[in-house]
Amino acid sequence: MRIKTILIMGIGGEIAQSIATILNDSRPEVTLIGTDVRTDRHGGRLVVGSFFQIPRAGSNKYLESIKTLIKKHSVDVVIPTSEIELEALQPLIDELGKDKFITAGERVVEIGNDKLKTIDFIKSLDIPVPWTMSANGNMPISFPCILKPQRGAGSNNIVKLENVSETKFYTDKFPDSIFQEFLEPDNREITCAVYRSKSGKVAILQLLRELTDGTTSWATVIKDNKVLKMCEDIAIGLNLHGAINIQLRLTSLGPRVFEINPRFSSTVLMRHRLGFCDLLWALDEAQGENISFSNISVNRQMVRVQNVEELI
Repeated sequence: MRIKTILIMGIGGEIAQSIATILNDSRPEVTLIGTDVRTDRHGGRLVVGSFFQIPRAGSNKYLESIKTLIKKHSVDVVIPTSEIELEALQPLIDELGKDKFITAGERVVEIGNDKLKTIDFIKSLDIPVPWTMSANGNMPISFPCILKPQRGAGSNNIVKLENVSETKFYTDKFPDSIFQEFLEPDNREITCAVYRSKSGKVAILQLLRELTDGTTSWATVIKDNKVLKMCEDIAIGLNLHGAINIQLRLTSLGPRVFEINPRFSSTVLMRHRLGFCDLLWALDEAQGENISFSNISVNRQMVRVQNVEELI
């Protein structure tokens, strides 16, 4: 199959727009279609050929609207970019075939979208993890700790708790949450892009990063052998075929993974420019092509700059 038309979902968001930017530069012959639940008042419609507003994921008309777009525009490949759509699309993936969708797979999505399942899975591989527990009817093991939603990803509704009174306030406000050990030091956070090919080869890019408003604003390439082994074990344990993002911190006791994001992350464009081209690898494999991984030197640095505004 030769990919001629790609549907990028969530095009109003940063990840989808980064994906479109990569494809416009690397696959200019491919027609790009973007969808989002929001109107066209965002930059996404500037990076795709056509934009369509769709119902919210999980609504009665959601799957049918996607199916109609795929048929009407002869879409070859669909790229979901959010956890909620990855879950909601599963019946359509089952119907149309997984080769039509660029995802890490149903099991990976199920585990990665639930932070308790994520920790339980990592523990099953005999990998040490931060203590993690449901916030429903419980109190943290120790302070400080992190309160965050049990499902989904991103930096929304994440709170550092210092005492019991804060705990009671925020658990009432965000009941479907978990408590998790606060990992120190907080300036040693690593985001790991992980890709496992259909042949079973694993590529890992480790980025020591700084966050600004929950997004990577600066990163440098590192290579920690313990992190490398941990990410390889997770990829193989998941039977991963495709791309995920593993979040961890380097603590005094060693690396500790606290999240697995079962999708392309916000660093997809950043790492593409470094030579870690997981998006293009996924598309090449979808076309039945063999892929090869590039060697990326340590200490290379990337920084996010403010995008130039466009007049429309």
